[in-house]
Amino acid sequence: MTETEAITFPTERPTPFDPPEDLAKLRETRPIARLAYPDGHQGWLVTSHALVRAVLADRRFSTRSELRHTPIESTSEARPAPPGFFIGMDPPEHTRYRQLLTGEFTVRRMRLLTERIEEITKEQLDLMERQGPPADLVQAFAAPVPAVVICELLGVPDEDRAGFMTGADALLRPDLPQEEKVSAFLSMQAQMRELVTAKRAAPTDDMLSGLTKSDLSDEELANIGFMLVGSGLDTTANMLALGTFALLRHPDQLAVLRDEPERVDQVVEELLRYLSIVPFLVRTALEDVELGGELVRKGETVTVSIPSANRDPGRFPDPDTLDLRRDTAGHVGFGHGVHQCLGQQLSRVEMRAGYPALFRRFPSLRLAVEPSEVPLHTDMLIHGVHSLPVTWDTAR
Repeated sequence: MTETEAITFPTERPTPFDPPEDLAKLRETRPIARLAYPDGHQGWLVTSHALVRAVLADRRFSTRSELRHTPIESTSEARPAPPGFFIGMDPPEHTRYRQLLTGEFTVRRMRLLTERIEEITKEQLDLMERQGPPADLVQAFAAPVPAVVICELLGVPDEDRAGFMTGADALLRPDLPQEEKVSAFLSMQAQMRELVTAKRAAPTDDMLSGLTKSDLSDEELANIGFMLVGSGLDTTANMLALGTFALLRHPDQLAVLRDEPERVDQVVEELLRYLSIVPFLVRTALEDVELGGELVRKGETVTVSIPSANRDPGRFPDPDTLDLRRDTAGHVGFGHGVHQCLGQQLSRVEMRAGYPALFRRFPSLRLAVEPSEVPLHTDMLIHGVHSLPVTWDTAR
């Protein structure tokens, strides 16, 4: 392959925890390389830490949904983001929505949520212990905790939560037929509209009720709620499950979590860096931009590899080693720039509570199957595991 020949996006991971090997080769030889997109578009792939951060911080690269091309096969069509879906918008539209939501992530709410997250974590572990081993950690713990948290954040009634979770899962499947995605979207949107109507009539102490006091329309509120469910559930659930899998496969690092509880923040940040469950982000050039010695033309989409950036030896020494004592400052696990994940602190709280509590409750926790038998996400946008069979010793 010549240096000017377009590549296809690498997706084959050598292990559950490591990025595709081709990414490291590209990062060393062609940190910005021509990329052939499935829809026929010719764009770029960026793999170095410095260039990834440069793209994500540059306002000349757009997140507008109608401009994007996706580096993997997808049935979704490029179209303008609906009102409220600010992750597919640029400033000033993006800024308006984000400022309103930032106002709802108050210190008071985060403090109250921290206490509640610890309670939710304990409740799920209590249930898991009562049901006894073996268990699927995804269904017993990793998925329910963020599901309950995001629903409580929005004030979703108990009887509606299953529907929200099913719809969010459907929309994250890139191989799902477009008509099924549309059906799932419309169903969740209808549920959110009903919830918005209820919150306007009888507001409670939750984020959605707070947003009803703004000038946002019912459609905007419903779409924001839907977006928060979709983005706040699968990422944290997969971090809890895949992170546990990684810790079980690295007993020396699990010992750090157990023996040095004061390092819990470092534990979370290193797992975010090491696992990098979001495989890519895309931006489209609004004008010609010189990047890494190449000219990115207006209209060309740039895919940035989050796992490759977080494994760049130019930024993180010995990057392929899980080191829970590492300084991870600058990792891009939550993105970078004005579009950096709004709910990152909430996700961190869930992981800070989840990992230590899990291993305190079940000190003998271990895989119930061979590592090679753990089913990985190969059909989802977020990397993780479909299930994580575990077992533990019970008191006699």
